[in-house]
Amino acid sequence: MDRREFLAAMAALAAVPGTAFGGTPGLKLGDAQLFDDGFVRQRARALAAEPYVPRPQVPQGWLDLSYDQYRKIWFDGRNALWEGTDSPQRVDMFPPGLYFPQAVALNVVEDGSARPLVFDLDVFDRTDGFPDLPVDETMGYSGLRLRAELEKPGIFQEYAVFQGASYFRGIGKGQTYGLSARGLALGTADPMGEEFPDFTSFWLEKPAPGAQTVVVHALLDSPSCTGAYRFEITHGLILDMQVSAHVFARETLTNIGIAPLTSMFLFDDTMRQRFSDFRPAVHDSDGLLIHNGAGEVLWRPLSNPRTLQVSAFSDSAPRGFGLMQRKRDFSDFNDLEALYHSRPAVWITPAEDWGQGAVTLVEIPADLEIYDNIVAYWRPLDPIEAGSEHEMRYSLRWGAAPAPETSLIHVLKTAMGGRPEGGHVIVIDFEGGTAVPDDLSDIEILLRSSAGTTTPGNLQRNPETNGPRLAFTFHAEEADHAEFRVQLRHDGAPLSEIWLYRWTRP
Repeated sequence: MDRREFLAAMAALAAVPGTAFGGTPGLKLGDAQLFDDGFVRQRARALAAEPYVPRPQVPQGWLDLSYDQYRKIWFDGRNALWEGTDSPQRVDMFPPGLYFPQAVALNVVEDGSARPLVFDLDVFDRTDGFPDLPVDETMGYSGLRLRAELEKPGIFQEYAVFQGASYFRGIGKGQTYGLSARGLALGTADPMGEEFPDFTSFWLEKPAPGAQTVVVHALLDSPSCTGAYRFEITHGLILDMQVSAHVFARETLTNIGIAPLTSMFLFDDTMRQRFSDFRPAVHDSDGLLIHNGAGEVLWRPLSNPRTLQVSAFSDSAPRGFGLMQRKRDFSDFNDLEALYHSRPAVWITPAEDWGQGAVTLVEIPADLEIYDNIVAYWRPLDPIEAGSEHEMRYSLRWGAAPAPETSLIHVLKTAMGGRPEGGHVIVIDFEGGTAVPDDLSDIEILLRSSAGTTTPGNLQRNPETNGPRLAFTFHAEEADHAEFRVQLRHDGAPLSEIWLYRWTRP
């Protein structure tokens, strides 16, 4: 089981009622110190001037826990932060151990002061099967979970989790956890290996009564850099995160990913022949959507390639990008347990001009759905030099359809298969709508391939979607890969998004 599925299982355990054992209910707070908006930034700047020092690990017994043993300890919700108060938020803590070898420092901010949350084993429930393990000065909580009254008064449901390295996840109301976001990506797909910066400390501001927003500050640390992050998180049908990040480089950062997203794509109708499975598709996300600085809307279906694949979509001042999950019917996946049709999409909007760079997509071969094999991020053209600072602001929106609407019709589905006489048939379904002319012959097809040959595209109306379906045959000839670009146009103007795809020889 990977980290993503493990967190989902732990989230389910949060709903299990339990009886507190020993001690006084509630979280314990330490001594207060002054805190303001510049506190974390000053700490990150000072830390970057010093050599990197790894955090200590918790006692070995906690690291040796099996998955089944770790599931036998869970947070008692009656001990949640702000439980029994008029605060509109509740915060749960996760125990360390297993996949989470290091503790994070958690602090509560109120009236200009911050007080640390002192580790207390008594805030957790556990079964008789949980072993007796040592507790020393290295112990601490491994992360936090945010809960609020999403659907019913008095019922606090979770909507965001911060746990493990700089990973965090969110969901819109009624959704199931899927893809993750990260504070920063360093060296993704680099032959020298990837570096995973950690969120080492968090500060949670106590929200005002009735507020739907909570503010979380985080300190990031890694061998190459430090960072000060501020998250302004508002729950709802769409979960909105306003992020401010200030990065301080210890070393020159060349292969850096801003606002990285991590997801899973195993298969869909473009590669059914590779997987013997009762389900028609298995993925947390099915496409990368980009609104580039030139005003184009690009849709790149995701792939599970045979070898590592990196795609860079060069841009200047991007308007936004994100990993989408457009399939929303149960029948799209036919999975009663994973509920892939209810996984969130995430849309990222820069708050300022990010200059030149590239939206970068990394697709990693995977043979099981437990592996997160998709990464997307913004890579700035210029490196961040050692000793310098880099500030960026952006929003993350989590939900079923968080991207801004445009007048262009969406790509709904891509399918692909071989022909008995040779070649590959490629089928693209577009949505219907009033913008689609009654006579499909009025639509102009722009179809390009970087290699091989294609037949002229044929448009037919799909009776289920009432939108146009484009089909064409591709002959690879001697090519091992080909890049496709397709767009529908009407009356001299774009009608659809631009469909991009990279075909590789099976």
